[in-house]
Amino acid sequence: MKAFSYERASSVEAAAKAAAGTRGAKFIAGGTNLLDLMKLQIETPTHLIDVNDLALDKIEATPEGGLRIGALVRNTDLASDERVRRDYGLLSRALLAGASGQLRNKATTAGNLLQRTRCPYFYDTNQPCNKRQPDSGCAAIGGFSRQHAVIGVSDACIATHPSDMAIAMRALDATVETVRPDGTTRRIPIADFHRLPGDTPHVETVLEPGELITAATLPKPVGGKQIYRKVRDRASYAFALVSIGAIVQPDGTGRVAVGGIAHKPWRVEAAEADLPKGAKAVTEKLLAGAHPTEQNAFKVTLVERTLSAVLAEARG
Repeated sequence: MKAFSYERASSVEAAAKAAAGTRGAKFIAGGTNLLDLMKLQIETPTHLIDVNDLALDKIEATPEGGLRIGALVRNTDLASDERVRRDYGLLSRALLAGASGQLRNKATTAGNLLQRTRCPYFYDTNQPCNKRQPDSGCAAIGGFSRQHAVIGVSDACIATHPSDMAIAMRALDATVETVRPDGTTRRIPIADFHRLPGDTPHVETVLEPGELITAATLPKPVGGKQIYRKVRDRASYAFALVSIGAIVQPDGTGRVAVGGIAHKPWRVEAAEADLPKGAKAVTEKLLAGAHPTEQNAFKVTLVERTLSAVLAEARG
């Protein structure tokens, strides 16, 4: 791990200003992803800004009937919150499907949204990776690609986004709240928050330099049967080959977000109109334009079969 300086932020505004004014600065809260990357020298921040003392750890009702989840709310606390379990069961189930109890006790809402890929070539500093070092190449293309993306890929990157929580947030139409270094705030729909790789896979979100996440807001509950199903190589502590976050209403309509197949949580609203027709019809639109490799082409079938199981469960 390379040397770095450190400070504790006294306010949201001060944290954002400090990050923008210091080249190579990074925010740190739970550190469950960042510290691992620092040890491998994949992330080499020159300055860490500790945001744990900021008052961003509350879950509060909104005037619109939804929930505002502070950026520092720990995954364990969010998953166990009575309101989340009652009205946003998809989110609670997705959180409990991720990582381990120890990690969930430390991991935060904002950190979960900002997780970096678990692509093995990203983690192997002996291999070229455009996410780690822009314009160096992508070792996954032409390499071992079983766990990689099948849609939304580019010639520069085929990595997947690892967050379970983000899949649920996408299905629930969450909004990400931030503060910029100049003190202004903005609200970013979760659909627009994560970027596809394109020619700049190292730019993973639409956040500006120094911009700090302060909360994620959920709209009022939509009801329905809420299911999160995660297919992985082992029963626990593993990232998804495919995951489905679904909200199915009594009339068969609903929402579907998919993990493990793209650089961002994958949802195609136009495909959801076909939910009453079944998984095959939805999958055809959901994965239209997919470009799987020979090794991960099975994911296309796996999405359909997993969605079929989810819909069967929702309909009893």
